[in-house]
Amino acid sequence: MLALYGLLAVTFVLLIVYLGRSKKRLPPGPRGLPIIGNLLSINPKTPHESLAKIAWEHGPVCGLYMGSVYTVLLSDPKLVRQLFAKDTFSGRAPLYLTHGIMKGYGLIASEGELWRDQRKFVSACLKNFGMVKFPSPKRDQLEKKILVTVDEAVEKLEARSRGAEGLDSHSILHHCIGNLMNGIVFGKVYDEDDELWKWFQHIQEEGVKHIGVSGPLNFLPFLRFLPRYGNTIQLIVDGQNKTHQHYRKILEDHRKFPTEMNSFLATYDEEMKRRMANGEPLASFTETQCFYLLADLYGAGVDTTLTTLRWFLLFMAAFPDEQAKIQEEISNVVGEKEPNLEDRPSMPRLEAAIMEVQRLRSVVPIGIPHGTTEDTHIGDYDVPKGSMIVPFQWAIHLNPLYWSDPRAFKPQRFIAEDGGLAKPAAFLPFQNGKRMCVGDELARMILILFAARILHRLKLSAPPGQTVDLEGDCGITLVPKPQTLLFKSRR
Repeated sequence: MLALYGLLAVTFVLLIVYLGRSKKRLPPGPRGLPIIGNLLSINPKTPHESLAKIAWEHGPVCGLYMGSVYTVLLSDPKLVRQLFAKDTFSGRAPLYLTHGIMKGYGLIASEGELWRDQRKFVSACLKNFGMVKFPSPKRDQLEKKILVTVDEAVEKLEARSRGAEGLDSHSILHHCIGNLMNGIVFGKVYDEDDELWKWFQHIQEEGVKHIGVSGPLNFLPFLRFLPRYGNTIQLIVDGQNKTHQHYRKILEDHRKFPTEMNSFLATYDEEMKRRMANGEPLASFTETQCFYLLADLYGAGVDTTLTTLRWFLLFMAAFPDEQAKIQEEISNVVGEKEPNLEDRPSMPRLEAAIMEVQRLRSVVPIGIPHGTTEDTHIGDYDVPKGSMIVPFQWAIHLNPLYWSDPRAFKPQRFIAEDGGLAKPAAFLPFQNGKRMCVGDELARMILILFAARILHRLKLSAPPGQTVDLEGDCGITLVPKPQTLLFKSRR
């Protein structure tokens, strides 16, 4: 009975908010229903396609109600760049899963002073670890760490793909890229068959699957009282608690047996100790914040890079002529030696193909939504405080206004007339502005090294009688469907 009264109260409040906001001069958009807004117009399996239709119909700035949350879809890359450079648009959208479960901790869900402090720390760490654009001793060390996992992945792909049945590369790539991030984030790596490591991989994939930006639970929190959604929340919370317990054990082991390996965990712990020793307020540097931050760094670093690489390999198998051109480019540049970062400027076609895959299969197709920190405007339109602002990558990357034949795979669109890389203004794979991906350069390094060495040593194709499926499944990220490929040695 109490739950029913609570539901009625929430419904009444949301109705008042809905009617009140409707009097403002909001951006154009579809009419919605009270309480649920436009949620029924969104296909839960392909939310990016549903929202793209709305964006293309109503314009580059359009608004709709996602349940109780007023949402603005931005599909103009110039506006995305302009608005996301402002503090007003640097908040986080009031989503239940990020605010109710993540509690505003970490890097992805935090905002305000906590976010600024933590982002500054993370950025400094990454640069100190070697994540820089130009050659340096630290970058060389980081490259060596990456190449250890790259070579392991290539050897496993070749060895396990013998025979006509092929191999789904997902588990191998997840292990190798995941272990790379384990070293960077935790200063610890695992054997492939380690049970704890298998559990970590499983829980990460489950989280990505269930925490969808467009899921109704984000916008109608009272759904948590229903068994279906309540079970989902319980799964996420249990996984989060167990993960943090393991992080605490890793931290305790580090304190007992410190290593020389650079890691976020070690650097963060040193900062906590420094502040305590100097009598400074810990502020944002607490163990609770540490565990949420570690989860964000590991999850974001693995999932987006892993998914992009999986899409790249599928596109290479689906377009063998393009694969052959890239392999010829790599061979002409490196000969018999293995490609590395020094060769990157001389392999524009390879990087153009990666960029085209990022355009066609935006890993986070709806973008990571921002929130307005105060009442504001976009042009002549009113945008209330607490609105969700979506940098709509899918709609931008497939808009014929910015791309000719936008659904076609054409890496050459990223090749400039002088033969170098072109960087169109409508290409936003890492978003933009104050909250753009802090690890963008690390992701580029990982992608170019994995892609170059895999294609240098292996030829990719679908098994006989099969075709490559280039459709995906959408959670918080757009991931390829499980499928096998052949990886045959080119030597």
